[in-house]
Amino acid sequence: MTITSDTSDSASAVGPVPGSDAAGAASRPGSGRADFLRFLGTKLAAAAVSFVIVLGIGFVIFQLMPSDPVQTMTRGRPTSDAQMAHLRETLGLDQPVWERFLHFVNDIVHLDLGRSWQYQQSVSSLIGERVGPTLLLMGVATAISVVVGLWLGVRSGWRHGSLFDKITSSAALTFWSVPTYWLGMILLIWLSVGLDLFPSGGMSDPSLGATGFGHVLDVARHMALPCLTMVLVVFAQYVSIMRSSIIDELGSPYLLTARAKGLVDDAVRRKHAVPNALLPSVTVIFLHLGTMVGGAITVETVFSWPGLGSLTIEALKVPDIPVLQGTFIIFSASVILMNLLADVLYRFLDPRVRVR
Repeated sequence: MTITSDTSDSASAVGPVPGSDAAGAASRPGSGRADFLRFLGTKLAAAAVSFVIVLGIGFVIFQLMPSDPVQTMTRGRPTSDAQMAHLRETLGLDQPVWERFLHFVNDIVHLDLGRSWQYQQSVSSLIGERVGPTLLLMGVATAISVVVGLWLGVRSGWRHGSLFDKITSSAALTFWSVPTYWLGMILLIWLSVGLDLFPSGGMSDPSLGATGFGHVLDVARHMALPCLTMVLVVFAQYVSIMRSSIIDELGSPYLLTARAKGLVDDAVRRKHAVPNALLPSVTVIFLHLGTMVGGAITVETVFSWPGLGSLTIEALKVPDIPVLQGTFIIFSASVILMNLLADVLYRFLDPRVRVR
């Protein structure tokens, strides 16, 4: 009597065949961690190279500025040629460009951003004083924009073609197209100058002498208009991206399967469609976080908000090269860092990235 056996069934019952790819993967429990460390190392190296390139480009741009800082700083003051030459020597402007670049790189390596020509204090301390208001404004505006934008985008995409979708999409496209500074000035003229509902500028009113919760309310009133300006422009991007992602998911087989199992429409949207549609939006949110720090320049200028944007504009008037280079480094580093975080987070959120 001949006994036959199904080798494929036997192999699947016993487990992976020794020497096969499956067995190799099973015998390497740390392979996932090694792959992640290799991925992280590659991204960190790319971020470092990008930062170095940006530093070089930024240095060249600021050195090619046509303005003469010494003439600007001494304008309206009786200054002799000898005094101006001494001031140029003090500021290091008499050195060749390549030598200034070496000093610049050496200072960056030692975490020294130099000394402001205009304020006569370290650039690091100036940035430390101004970064708090910028982070406060950008953080609140981003949080509101994400919540409102994603909520509207989900419902607009889920009911695409409806009146709600048409109104939401039209409003998002309109606000996305409006220049931020123009919208800020319109809100300033309308709600501050015209209706006198909010302060016209600044971060607080020193004449009130408010402390504690009163100071918080005072800052909130001053932040309302610049925050509203940022929200109206930024939330529109999240609405459009989330709406498009939801529409792409509507025809997916897994949604049909979920409905066939008897799940109500709200549960299908909340538990199945939204988690998958969030992946592109999460990436855009992190990328936008980096650009928002630099994008605060126009809003802070319109509303006299004492942040990094206002500091950059003040430095441009001289020009105060050390301050401009310092803020440029902060803006560039925030973009590169958020790009890096977006890549790492996307690897955890999307399993398809981990198997590539």
